[in-house]
Amino acid sequence: MSDQPTSGELLGIPYNFEKPSLKRLLSSYWQPGEKMLVKKPFGIGYTLNLANWRSWIVLAVAGVLFYVEQSGTAEDDEDSEEPVEVIVD
Repeated sequence: MSDQPTSGELLGIPYNFEKPSLKRLLSSYWQPGEKMLVKKPFGIGYTLNLANWRSWIVLAVAGVLFYVEQSGTAEDDEDSEEPVEVIVD
């Protein structure tokens, strides 16, 4: 086995490659009293803290944007089939 650390920080970005347990996964996404972003339980970087109300706003905005993109795609396809007149001087 190698003596390399499985968790720590690199250039200010946290990483953790320890085998995650179910308790650690659940507790990392729900941390009352902490900020909106918390360290990921496995991998590199940060994730949303679902105990913070700001995270729910971020998820709602992302959901609305996804819905608008999906519903607007069909209308854009119909418009693209119309001929376009191009005038060149």
